[in-house]
Amino acid sequence: MNLKGEPAYVGRHCGSHVYEVTPEVVAFYADALDDPNPLYERFAPPLLHHSECYTVLGDWYLKNLFGNLHGQQDWELFAPIPIGGRIRTCSTIIDRYDKRGRNYVVNETDVFDDATNQLLVRGRTHQSFLPPKKEGEGEGFVVDEKTAKKKEARPPFPTATGKDLASTTKVIDKRRCWMFSGPGKNYHTDAEAAKQLGFPNIVVQGMMSTCFASEIMLREFGEGWLRGGKATLKLTNVLWVDETVTSHGKIREERPEGTQTRVVCDVWCEKQDGTRILIGEASALR
Repeated sequence: MNLKGEPAYVGRHCGSHVYEVTPEVVAFYADALDDPNPLYERFAPPLLHHSECYTVLGDWYLKNLFGNLHGQQDWELFAPIPIGGRIRTCSTIIDRYDKRGRNYVVNETDVFDDATNQLLVRGRTHQSFLPPKKEGEGEGFVVDEKTAKKKEARPPFPTATGKDLASTTKVIDKRRCWMFSGPGKNYHTDAEAAKQLGFPNIVVQGMMSTCFASEIMLREFGEGWLRGGKATLKLTNVLWVDETVTSHGKIREERPEGTQTRVVCDVWCEKQDGTRILIGEASALR
């Protein structure tokens, strides 16, 4: 099906794959993210297949790749991913919208236990694209370090006043970029590829910051994050290779949910100069 010549239409199925969840795959993720967690002896990281939606770019990406950016990521966690089993994925375009001069496509990717058909994880990726280039356009950078710092100020954040979650600080070097976004050359792993898409240097994949947010929630709430975690995360600025990022969380409120309590947190990731690259809300059960 192709609506008016547009392949990225709402409702389009964008692919399905089956993967083995092996201890080696889990160890590679933990090494790539510098995220050693004792729970990984029993369960896989909940965002183990963080970039599954990007395995089928031709089915949902718009034609103009120059300057495309990850704008928002939503996660819902329903049950832990078992180590030693198989998972099955399914990706679908669920929304299209325009915002601040960019075209957005939303890809929803579900991860199922292949043996039981249980839904384990759901991710919604909001990818933004510049409108098609006019003749003569395409020179220069879409964003660089100077222009990134000139973005409009956002409302005060966080607004939470509760307990601080344990923070993490990491340097995002080329090795980490390759492990997370490789093995091929792209604008998340190679400087020349980044320049071809309008960026002066390697752009750290936005999905990595969402994994850092997941890491601090998992450390605080354990299985309460794996069995009921939710997050809505906005990617607010560019993180460049070799920069340092610190991830934070702060409890905002607690409310009843059945026989349990949902703990809602403000979460954010920021550079050493205080530039926020991710802000949002994450919650877990307790």
